[in-house]
Order: sequence, then C-alpha cells, then structure tokens
Amino acid sequence: MRGWNALLTWSACVLLLGSATALRAEPTSPEREFIQQQVREELQRLIEQGAFDTAIERGISAFVARERAAARTNQQRDSAEKARNVRPVADTEYVYGNLEAPLTLVEYSDFECPFCKRFHPTAKQLVDQSEGKINWVYRHFPLAFHNPGAQKQAEASECAGKLGGGTAFWHYSDLIYSRTTSNGKGFPIDQLVPLASEIGLPTDQFKACLERGEMADKVKADYANGVASGVTGTPGNIILHQASGDAVVMAGALPLARLQAAVDVLLRKHEGE
Repeated sequence: MRGWNALLTWSACVLLLGSATALRAEPTSPEREFIQQQVREELQRLIEQGAFDTAIERGISAFVARERAAARTNQQRDSAEKARNVRPVADTEYVYGNLEAPLTLVEYSDFECPFCKRFHPTAKQLVDQSEGKINWVYRHFPLAFHNPGAQKQAEASECAGKLGGGTAFWHYSDLIYSRTTSNGKGFPIDQLVPLASEIGLPTDQFKACLERGEMADKVKADYANGVASGVTGTPGNIILHQASGDAVVMAGALPLARLQAAVDVLLRKHEGE
C-alpha cells in the first residue's frame, strides 16, 4: 500500500510541478509539507472528477516526449562532433563537380546497398544544379553483410580510377549502380573485369590490380574514417564547408529537397568567409 501511495504521490507531483526535474529539488520542511498537502488535494480532486488516469497518461506522455527530445538533441550534438573527424579531401580522391566549390558532399557508401543505389542519382543532381557551389567525393563503406561483393566492387572502382582517372572512376561506379540488384550479390564479382573492358580500360592491368588487392588498403582507410566520423550505415553523408571545417550530417538516402535545404543553410551561415 505504501508503494502504491508513493506512486500516486509521484504521479501527482509530476502533474503539479510540470516536470520530473522539480522532484529532485531539496525543499525545506515547511515547503515539503506544503507540497505534500497540494499533492493530496490535487490527487483527491482528480479522483473525484474521474480524471486521474487521463491526467497521469498526459503527464507520462509529456515526460516521455521531453526525454526523447533531449535524447535527439544529444544525438545530434554527438553526430556533429564526430563529423568533424571527416578526412579533408585529398588530391588523390576523385571529385565530381567544381574543384573550388565551397562545399563538399562526402558520401560514405556501399555499392551493394539498395539505399545507396537510390541515392546515387540524387547526389549527382544536387551537384549538377548547384552552379559550382558543392562538389561530391565518394568514399567506400562496404558493409560486412554485403561482402565480399561490396568490398571487391569498391576495389574495382578504385582500380578503374587508377587506370583511367576520375572520369573512369565515376563511369565505372555509375555502371555498377545502374546494373546491381543490390543486397550483396547484385553484381557478380566475375563481371568486374569485363565491365572495365567495356569502358575501354586495359583488361590485363585492371585484372592484376583487382586480384592483387592493390586498392584494398584505400577502401579500408575510407571505412575507418567513416567510422571515426560517426557513420553507422549507408549512405552516410556529410556536407563539409571547406574553409571552416564545419560539417552537417545528412544520413540516409534523403530526397533532393532536404539536401538542398541543408546546402542553403550552410552557405548562408558562412557567407562572406
């Protein structure tokens, strides 16, 4: 019975004081007695009106909503802090778009991810319509349950870049995304070399690059930096302001309008820098 009374008292306090935080205060004895009396009166009123259950539900719902909002705020803050670990764009990376753009979309992605397949043309459209304000860097984040396919496809795209530069890298990547059915076995590994031949790359050199695993370390480095930057799934997108290092996390296969809105906000924030 004492436990039930304590529960009722706690619930009524939540209703009276508006938040669980107020219950953590240390009132003086007169204040405590006043609060207890108010609780008893409010509790009695609610019971007499038959509104106790409804009031408790509302109080609990409000408390849960506040806790969830606080958790979201903390998560967003943590994501922003981790995003600052994103590696600066290197000269060895293949940049799509204006090399001097103030913003860069850094995408950590997986060729066998169906959401990445859906997002790929969206990222391209974002850059194409930006009038040179944002470019795009693709980094590899092959998920374990999509391997070995995703890992070898990532290495193959880098072999294409090694032999044919940025144009070959992007062309090869576009073709994989357009043809894969995703989820780990969407593009056969034994078709990676023929695909290179299809776009005019030297077959023997490409095959040697792929079979020797010459690009494996580069793919692993991308993955490691993605983890350090807070990426947990694909596509993991970070919009980076080059001059300041300011970064905005845009995880998932977001629609173009959401991406464009984030770009506009970041440009306005750093206007004149």
